[in-house]
This record gives sequence, structure tokens and C-alpha cells, in this order.
Amino acid sequence: MRPCMKTKNKEKDKVNVITLGCSKNLVDSENIITQLNGNDIKAEHESTEEDANVIVVNTCGFIETAKEESVNTILHYAKLKSEGDIEKLYVTGCLSQRYKDDLEEEIPEVDAFFGTMELPGLLAKFNADYKHELIGERITTTPQHYAYLKISEGCNRTCSFCAIPLMRGKHVSKSIEDCVKEAKNLARMGVKEIMLIAQELTYYGLDIYKERKLPALLDALCEVDGIEWIRLHYAYPSKFPIEIFEVMARQEKVCNYLDIPLQHGSDAVLHRMKRQITQAETREIIAKARAIVPDIAIRTTFLIGFPGETDEEFMELVDFVKDMEFERVGVFQYSHEEGTSAHDLVDDLELEVKQDRTSDLMAVQQEISFSKNLKKIGKKYKVLIDRKEGDYFIGRTEHDSPEVDNEVLISAKDNYLRVGDFSLIEITGAEEFDLYGILV
Repeated sequence: MRPCMKTKNKEKDKVNVITLGCSKNLVDSENIITQLNGNDIKAEHESTEEDANVIVVNTCGFIETAKEESVNTILHYAKLKSEGDIEKLYVTGCLSQRYKDDLEEEIPEVDAFFGTMELPGLLAKFNADYKHELIGERITTTPQHYAYLKISEGCNRTCSFCAIPLMRGKHVSKSIEDCVKEAKNLARMGVKEIMLIAQELTYYGLDIYKERKLPALLDALCEVDGIEWIRLHYAYPSKFPIEIFEVMARQEKVCNYLDIPLQHGSDAVLHRMKRQITQAETREIIAKARAIVPDIAIRTTFLIGFPGETDEEFMELVDFVKDMEFERVGVFQYSHEEGTSAHDLVDDLELEVKQDRTSDLMAVQQEISFSKNLKKIGKKYKVLIDRKEGDYFIGRTEHDSPEVDNEVLISAKDNYLRVGDFSLIEITGAEEFDLYGILV
């Protein structure tokens, strides 16, 4: 006989949603929870109570390490299901979209797999309806004072290393009206900072308005009462609409911050990546950004170890980073992804070489960041307080996004601050990736 199921101690039809990957996936998970709750089904995000009898894993399939994490997470919950700790296990998201057939064969414990655009199908497993009236009324899982606002889905770019179009499809913009409606709902919930996310921000509007409409969207969002900061993430550099910088300079609510993944500094590598831009064109964009918005913080990411990357090409990237002195830099290593055009190339660089180059580039950026942070000592900044941790309140300036950028630490012994409030902070000390300050 099968042993007595431990699930008898679980709440019936309580759902725990587990999110892997980027902020775009997080928004998808928030929409899942919103729809379930709207159908009177209790759902939480990454609850530690272990009292849910249904698990939904929202997967990432971007690069090899992300795929491994997603598979390991699915296997963890599959084991719990086989042991009777949970009753149902559903998988959604990018990995499920891309490898559904393989996963169904390899992990039969999963009750059903769903792609990135199959939320109605997932809801049907709970006998729940997709409620269109809930669109824009999303339950957030981030701290109450900030949230992500996804303005489009999919991507029309053809970067040779990227599998996102395979998993997310073609670019589809939300209307300006829908984005504003969602921002107003977030503001009513106490959100003060919204971070605009998409696979490609600058393409916004081309599909439904037949022209790039991000500047118009920014102007509309600035009219939303309660929203004080609007931050831009994931902007593609090729054919970049310079009007965005003009809006940034004109609108106080738009943070002087841009996340613009550049991927490389060598023209030869950029060509193999099919990035449709040169180093010279990139320099021109950055120069215009800094001329129009002198206080702008530019965050970028670089891809190390692309097939054929020579020592000389890597040094071109290093010299480019030294010369440009970006405020924020992230680095990830090339992952050979089937279905992409780069998969036809030979992944000819050993992992050790990729790791050494990553360390070398981040060491360069560490010096740049430290030098820039030292120059902030004695200056005053508007800081949004994110949390209290140990003896410090921890916040961010407009130049920093949550989790990936610098933080400002303010002594909790000498200053009383409230999480979610803005405070004027004078910078008194600096490290490579952190600042210290006091309340003015």
C-alpha cells in the first residue's frame, strides 16, 4: 500500500509560486498570483510556511546556469510530490516554453507544463477563469514602495547569442492607457518607484503606434500622482531614440539612470553577435546621454567569451570600459544556446578563460566605481530607504536599481528613518560598491 500522504496537513488548494530568473518573470508570477486570488484561490510567492499543497515553478531558460537552476528546482519539488509532501506540481515560464516535450518525458512527476503565454491554461487546472478586469491590478511581491512595470513582451531583435525570441515571441507593446492604468493602481498600493521593463524598451510602440513611443509613455506616466521615480531598464542601443534623454532631462520623476546592455566593445565581436551597432556609434550615444543629462548613471552589461573572442578583442573591451567609465557594469559569460544562430559557431573558449576574463573586467570596473563613489563624499542625495538590516538603514539614490546596484548605508543608531520614505542624505564615506551617509 502507498504510505499515508503528508499532504493531509496542507491547506487545500493553497498555491506557492516559485520564481526563477529576471524581473520580467517576477511580474509574470505576480500576475499568476493575482489571477488565482481573484478566483478565491489562496496563492503566495515563495512562502516559507511549507503549507501549500500546490507548487507552481516559473522557470528561466536564458543561459545554461539559469536552466540548471530551473531544472534542479523542478526536481526538488518533483521529489516532494513523489514523497507525498505536495499534491500538484505545475511548471511555467521560459524553460517550459522552450523544452516542454523533453521535460514532460524526463520529469513525469510534473502535472502539466505551460509556456510563457499560457496563463489561461494554467488557471484552468484550478478551474479558474482568466479575469480580464484584473489586468493592471497586480499584486506585487516586491517591497511596497517599488514595483516593476512590464510595458511590452517579446523581442524582434536577432542577436546571435540570445534565445529570448524563441521563448517570448515577437515584440508586443501594451498601450499607453494600459500602462498608465497599471501605474495608477500601483500608486494606490503605496508604490513610489516604478521600473519599466521589457525585452527591449526602445522598441516600445512600434507595433501598435507605428513609431517609437517610449518618450510619450514617460510623459504620461509622469502625470501619475504618487509615483516619484520612474526607472528605465533594458534599452537596446542600436537606433537609440535620443528623445528619451530629453524627457529624462525635462521630467524630474524620470531617474537619471539608464540600463543599456552593450554586450561588447569590439566591432568584430559585435558583428558576430549581430548587434547592428559599432563601438563608435555606441560612444556617440553615451556622449549624447551625458551631454543632455550630465548627472546620468549608465548601467550596462557585457558578454564574455563569445565564440572566437580573441585576447585582442577582449582587450578592446577592457580599454573601452576604462575609457567610458560606466557608472554600473554587470558581466555574464557566454552560454552556447541551441536554436540561436551563434550555436552554429564553435564555443571555443574554455570556462577557465571566460572566468579569468570576467574577473579581469570586473576588477577594472571596481576601480572605476570606487573612484566615482569617492567623488560623492560631501554631496547630498535624495535616497529611497529600502530596508533596515542590522545596524543600518539601507537605501538607494536615483542612480541605483534594487539588488544590482550600489546602496547607501545610514547608521540606525544615529538616524531614525522609515522604510519606503525618501530622505535627504549626505554622503560621508565610500567603498567600491557602497556609500555611507547621514540624515541631513
